[in-house]
Amino acid sequence: MAALVLLIAAAWPLVFPHYLNLGIGLLILAGWAASWDIVGGWAGQLSLGHAAFVGLGAYTVALTAKHLQLAPWWSLGLAMALAAGLAWAWGAITFRLRGPYFTLSTLAIAEVLRLIAINERWLTGGAGGIFISALARPFGLDLFNRRVEYYAALGYVAVVVGLVIWLSRRRFGFELRAVREDEEAAMAAGINPTAVKLKAFILSGSLTTAGGLLYGIFLSALEPHGLFDIPLSVRIALTAIIGGRGTVWGPLVGAVLLTLSAEIFRNLFAGANLLIYGVLIIIVVLFVPRGLVGEWQRVQVRRRYERAARG
Repeated sequence: MAALVLLIAAAWPLVFPHYLNLGIGLLILAGWAASWDIVGGWAGQLSLGHAAFVGLGAYTVALTAKHLQLAPWWSLGLAMALAAGLAWAWGAITFRLRGPYFTLSTLAIAEVLRLIAINERWLTGGAGGIFISALARPFGLDLFNRRVEYYAALGYVAVVVGLVIWLSRRRFGFELRAVREDEEAAMAAGINPTAVKLKAFILSGSLTTAGGLLYGIFLSALEPHGLFDIPLSVRIALTAIIGGRGTVWGPLVGAVLLTLSAEIFRNLFAGANLLIYGVLIIIVVLFVPRGLVGEWQRVQVRRRYERAARG
């Protein structure tokens, strides 16, 4: 399954050379959603502030290239380290509390970073933003070439999904699901819910930041309102929720559905994207509360039980 999806995605630039921007956007969104799902789906902790990690990655590559002339691979390491530190400090405080405090805190952190990006003009360019005009060429590759960006985004998604598959089969993956289903029962089984959620959040934030760095290179012109705003965080979360939280392939299915439907209907009228999101949310809530992939998996399990009962 994974090999087939990867093969189809790798052929996109050859089959649809005029839709590379669409493909890059779809892949980056899929990577963000899969990264979000580690904490939002597998651990069951709803985050509505993952745009903070997107903006952190994008601004790190822009600022390090402009002020320090760092190569993008060094910027990637720095961005992921900053994201891990932010997630650790952020989660260490909020995961000790019960209720909606974590979700509310994610909104606050994204807003704080947006205000910093707007007001610290000497560093970030303020509301006018900042441009990425030159980057080192790893292995002689031009990172502003759309085909190179596409395969970089494909590699990013492959790494994130591969990591999710690996985690889902390890002890940590079972701990995540145990915490999601019942924290009290998980504690009784010897699991530390705070530590598990914190590890998931650090991993989720770091991977989202890596995608944010790619997104920053893709955009080249960065401004804080688009990178740190709530609608981007909501879009990332909805992608995973619609596709199926806590599943390997749900975020990818959600990204394909949202991206292609938005592309089809975006020229109809202003705000078509919001209408699409609203309709999809209603459909998911009413008919497939587990998400598309989650509901398909549930049906498959039920059919196996029925066949076993008849046999």
